[in-house]
Amino acid sequence: TITTTTSRPPSSTSTPSTTVSQPPESTTTVTITTSRVTQTRPTVTSGPTPSESTPRSTTRTPETTTHETTTTGPGSPSTESHTTTTSGPSSPVSSASPTVSLPSVSTSPMSVTTSGTTPTVSFTTTSGTTSSNFTTVTVTTTTTTPEISSIGSTTTSGPTATSNAPGESWWLCNCTNAICIEDNIIQVVPIICDPPPKPTCTNGLSPVPVIDKDGCCWHWECDCYCTGWGDPHYMTFDGHYYSYQGNCTYVLMEEINKKVDNFGVYIDNYHCDTRDVVSCPRTLIVRHETQEVRIATVKPNTLQVEVTVNKQPVALPYKKFGLSIYESGINRVVEIPELKMNVTYNGLSFSIRMPYSLFGNNTHGQCGICNNNTADDCMLPNGNIAENCETMADHWQVVDPSKPQCSPGLNPTKTPSTTPTQPCKESSICKLLLGSVFEPCHNFVRPEKYYAACVFDSCVLPSLDLECSSLQIYAATCADQGVCIDWRSHTNGVCSYKCPSDKEYKACGPIKETTCKSSQQNETSTKYVEGCFCPNGTMLYDAGVDVCVKTCGCVGVDKIPREFGEKFTVDCQDCICLEGGNGIVCEPHVCAKQNKISCDGEGFYEVNEVNSEDPCCPIVTCKCNTSLCTANAPKCTLGFEVHSYIPSGQCCPVYQCVPKRVCVHQNAEFLPNSSVFIDKCQNCFCTNKVNVSTQLNIISCEHIPCNTHCKPGFELQPVKGECCGRCVQTKCVIHAANNSDLILSPGEFKNDPYNNCTIYSCSAIHNQLISSTSEITCPAFNEESCKPGTIAFLPNGCCKTCAPLDSPTPCSVRERRDFIVYKGCRSMDRVPLTECEGTCGTFSLYSAEANSMEHSCSCCRESKTSLRRAELKCPNGHSISHEYIYVESCGCQDTDCNSSQSSELQSTEENDKASTLNRIKRAISFTSK
Repeated sequence: TITTTTSRPPSSTSTPSTTVSQPPESTTTVTITTSRVTQTRPTVTSGPTPSESTPRSTTRTPETTTHETTTTGPGSPSTESHTTTTSGPSSPVSSASPTVSLPSVSTSPMSVTTSGTTPTVSFTTTSGTTSSNFTTVTVTTTTTTPEISSIGSTTTSGPTATSNAPGESWWLCNCTNAICIEDNIIQVVPIICDPPPKPTCTNGLSPVPVIDKDGCCWHWECDCYCTGWGDPHYMTFDGHYYSYQGNCTYVLMEEINKKVDNFGVYIDNYHCDTRDVVSCPRTLIVRHETQEVRIATVKPNTLQVEVTVNKQPVALPYKKFGLSIYESGINRVVEIPELKMNVTYNGLSFSIRMPYSLFGNNTHGQCGICNNNTADDCMLPNGNIAENCETMADHWQVVDPSKPQCSPGLNPTKTPSTTPTQPCKESSICKLLLGSVFEPCHNFVRPEKYYAACVFDSCVLPSLDLECSSLQIYAATCADQGVCIDWRSHTNGVCSYKCPSDKEYKACGPIKETTCKSSQQNETSTKYVEGCFCPNGTMLYDAGVDVCVKTCGCVGVDKIPREFGEKFTVDCQDCICLEGGNGIVCEPHVCAKQNKISCDGEGFYEVNEVNSEDPCCPIVTCKCNTSLCTANAPKCTLGFEVHSYIPSGQCCPVYQCVPKRVCVHQNAEFLPNSSVFIDKCQNCFCTNKVNVSTQLNIISCEHIPCNTHCKPGFELQPVKGECCGRCVQTKCVIHAANNSDLILSPGEFKNDPYNNCTIYSCSAIHNQLISSTSEITCPAFNEESCKPGTIAFLPNGCCKTCAPLDSPTPCSVRERRDFIVYKGCRSMDRVPLTECEGTCGTFSLYSAEANSMEHSCSCCRESKTSLRRAELKCPNGHSISHEYIYVESCGCQDTDCNSSQSSELQSTEENDKASTLNRIKRAISFTSK
């Protein structure tokens, strides 16, 4: 028993459940009886609607509480008496989910993320309460007029009040229901919630807790979650996997019973291989009331996309008419908070998440019906169920003016094949799905369907690296379930993702990055998204300003971070970064005064130039425009060109003719080192040497190379009309023994160098050179009949001769000393003088060649002489130098014994023949007598 005495002035007292106005000196007695209501629900594990709120089974336990209050006049003390009697045990209640806190009576509202990208639901859970079995409360209140109103009613005072009829109920605070019994007796019934059983979602994801409509208890629901990726592969709301290769625009999701105006999600596919066999997503379309959002792929098979709303490009984040678009990691997210749904797309994959409470059993399209039952996922627009979802998908075409080849409503001619026609080796990247990299997620999301899609993509389109999309969507689904997988680093660069220089890649980044303009709302989030984020130690300045900053100052249109108090100039505005307000405050930039410049002189004009020190303040300078000049360039002669220069401080050029450093020949110019044709017998070229008088380059010529070497026996002789001469034979070429060649002029004869008995001769007859060979036959020779020491070869070098025993002195040199007298002048002393003296033999022999006797005569004469000098004294006293012949050696030499017969020859030809014949004859070796 609790007794409380309070002093209370006459005032209006209100509570969350009941409001009582109390004028002075009036008394009212109210009796409140409290009962206990416990909600229980059956367990649901499967079926079409396991997540719907089930009917309550209510058990009421009598509980009585007496609450007595007495109030007397203004300023008088008020006495309250509380008497409570409790019997029966209390029952503990456990929480229904590890992520939901369930206190003994109720919990405060809390935010729970129900999609992979954004918080959407605020709810209160009441899954367990502890209360007494029996409580009685009696309330006696002194008041003028009793007034009891339900939760949310307006507090009133004065003599007028509203009463509740017996049996009427209303909600009080802390999930308590008040029932009017009679005679101011109120029964209070607290709601007790038992933990609901956790169902199994056919899409393989974890169910989410959802608050009941009464705001007290909660239940589980399976979110509607549809994904698509690759070429393309689909996972329906209920988790049915299939592939479809159409290249039209299709309905992904529309309402069966239209509750939202112009609402739906659509996909635009195109053939992404050269064979037009498989398709890839190109544009994701979201329609909501008056807006149409298109997220289009900029470059095929990349994560580069652009966003338009009603065909106009928009900047992110975008928010208008109940629809918002923002970036979340690598994804672009379209969110409709009123419908608690979001759609993501990144160029390779998409996802659609919607609450079952709003869209359960009310969706159709390629994503199927959201009812946790895969049996009806392949439903056609007419309500029939197709044999497979590949056939169903083709029936969800929509009219697209950009694709006239697509005709909605027509049956497909052939069911698309979803398996490769030829077996292939799976990509090593696909094996990662089943390996240790993704193993932490296997208990949350099964990888088999994603692995099958990856193998299909690697086999059908091995060159596009589409298997990366299967890993990416599986990792995103794992992240949605709170499991982070850093997988891109295990693909050897095949699935790498490059970030800008000021960002870094994170596989497990926040769904919404913390910015200087937002709160730290994502610090406790258990869901992740991959993408490019600001490095540690920095944060994003704002969702619409993609700049990472270390301190939250200001960022202007130049995207440069500024600190508070920093002054800067941008767009010719002097600005300062201030904390508070709009952050950056600017005023027009003020330019310094400039000295006035006048532009005199031909060709000058005024112009404004950018000041390098102050780009906002142009400088007035003088510019030159040569088109304003009046002087014309002169015409120069051949080999010269016009050269212009502008003197310092002037604008207009001064002209003069300067040499072009070329050669000039016959009104043509030739560059240095180029050929110049003068005549065919010369090679001429233009040199770099300059003729001082003409200032032109000099032409240098050389006779064309001719063959100046002729074979032995030939001589180079000029040819009329030709640049080079010709080798003409002028001598006989005789091939002697031992491969030696002899060159003989006409009329010349010569012994064989290795055989003096062989004589070669050359003669010219009628401009024809004729060579002949003669052999000498020597007469018998007896050395015994020779004087000793006199044996020698005849001059022909073939036959031997000697002085007979009875012969006189042989031919030899005899020296004597005598005076030389020449023109009256005489040598002063005797000088050595030499002479030939001795006998030489003669002979007659038969010549077979001449067919006659031949006679040989020889005389002793000098064979070698030299010139010597001697000084002669003249009668007049002068001296002169005189040359005389000195015989060095003597020998027997032939003489003509038959010269008288040569005059008998009558013709020139006969004389030539005779002369040749005589030379041959003389060449025959002579024998001594």
